[in-house]
Amino acid sequence: MKNKLRIIPLGGLEQIGMNMTVFEFGDSIIVVDCGLAFPESDMLGVDLVIPDITYLLENEDKVKGIFITHGHEDHIGAIPYVLSELSVPIYATRLTMGIIEHKLAERAMMSKVRRKVVKYGQSINLGPFRVEFIKTNHSIQDAAAFAIYTPAGTIVHTGDFKVDYTPVFGDAIDLQHFAEIGKKGVLALLCDSTNAERPGFTESEKTVGVAFNNIFAENQETRIIIATFASNVDRVQQIINTAYKYGRKVVVEGRSMVNIINTASDLGYLNVPENTLISIDELKNYPDNKTVIITTGSQGESMAALSRMASGNHRKISIKPNDMIIFSSHPIPGNEKDVGKVMNDLYRKGANVIFQDVHVSGHACQEEIKLIYSLVKPKFSIPVHGEFKHLKAQEQIARSLGYDSEHIKILSSGDILEFDNDKAKVVGKVQTGAVMVDGLGVGDVGNIVLRDRQHLAEDGIIIIVLTIESASGATVAGPDIVSRGFVYVRGAEDLMDSAKEVLMEEMSDLEDAGVRDWSRIKNELKSALSDFVWKETQRRPMILPIIMEV
Repeated sequence: MKNKLRIIPLGGLEQIGMNMTVFEFGDSIIVVDCGLAFPESDMLGVDLVIPDITYLLENEDKVKGIFITHGHEDHIGAIPYVLSELSVPIYATRLTMGIIEHKLAERAMMSKVRRKVVKYGQSINLGPFRVEFIKTNHSIQDAAAFAIYTPAGTIVHTGDFKVDYTPVFGDAIDLQHFAEIGKKGVLALLCDSTNAERPGFTESEKTVGVAFNNIFAENQETRIIIATFASNVDRVQQIINTAYKYGRKVVVEGRSMVNIINTASDLGYLNVPENTLISIDELKNYPDNKTVIITTGSQGESMAALSRMASGNHRKISIKPNDMIIFSSHPIPGNEKDVGKVMNDLYRKGANVIFQDVHVSGHACQEEIKLIYSLVKPKFSIPVHGEFKHLKAQEQIARSLGYDSEHIKILSSGDILEFDNDKAKVVGKVQTGAVMVDGLGVGDVGNIVLRDRQHLAEDGIIIIVLTIESASGATVAGPDIVSRGFVYVRGAEDLMDSAKEVLMEEMSDLEDAGVRDWSRIKNELKSALSDFVWKETQRRPMILPIIMEV
């Protein structure tokens, strides 16, 4: 069988986050991105979710390297977890690598992981693949698209992108290079779908700077607090520029914000005028109307700095009446409720809140997507990055440009898309899924554990404690009942007494029948108590019998 090109997404399709795509040709594999996703509301106690890399571990000898498009968590967050199991080099642009190195240093993995910083226009050759880095714009600096040259044809992967002709830092997207690659012929385009439902163009990041200027001009007598994404370095730069213009000192609050700003400053991606940044402890030395606080928590995360300020739990910053709070972000789908709660708490404390016209997206809208298609002229359209509705929206764009269903491939995570001459078809599936990270445990929380947590959250737990004499099988102590999250015991003594009676009767029957098998005793007690509790309360708590032998 002659070698064929295969594209296998391991995550990032039909969801926001967990981006990871495998490109395979013969006995070589390269991977694009290695991201995490944040847990769904039903994933109780789970901190984050990473892709299942079983396929890569099964083909470890084939994997040549991981290429990273940019430094957002949904593209780099899984790197420390994946590289603790897989020993392959990472290729990324300068700022992206700086952020990755900070993650690796936190876990003492720097010496273990091979890293190479790549410039725009530079190519990396690995096996049959040549990967070229192309300049794009996004809401973080140093974002790249990839031209992946293979014996079967060229693949263009846009990464997360927008077309910004007036970026805050650096150059505009290299549209000319996209056109040059398009002229030579492109087999397939993997294009960002996040904003594919939105008509028109995404506005330039610079428009936010104008909005900040107006807000600062109108609020010269109050303190200003701005919540934004930690990784949006250009946004932070514009806030610092505006603060400096109006003679205000800037405090940066929130661990992720401090980390990324330090990395960006050290690498020269953030220009901070001297004596503008002050520490949080120096705030008290300046009047409120001479300070600006840049903070995390724009998504209403419960532990982020802004949420703690709003609930009055922040050790060093208290919200004061007339503080001007700016949410410089849009809620990520699913976070609207949390953001609304934080806003309500801020309003209760007398603050003013602005959340409109102070954010632009980092993703391309419909007209920019059409522009990339018309420059690259791919034979096949493969929408990526987004929920199913976003992928379908990009399919509509491709259809409006003349593509038919033969040449538009909407994939699910795990699909193996194989190219054979002029055809592309899904020829199978690999194992994929969400690996849950809870504290230091990776993958030890699965569906059964989650089901138990759900059960505990809904109906609580009852523990039956019983002591049996080993020689005779007679009950020495108990059965006693301990309950948590089921009913408030002091208000339900009658219920608990009746439950105890049911268990004593059951034990007496078992003793009369001469039952000595522990597992049977446990099952009978569990069944009897479960039936009784359901009859009395219409609830099904988790029941855990514990038997001790003396």
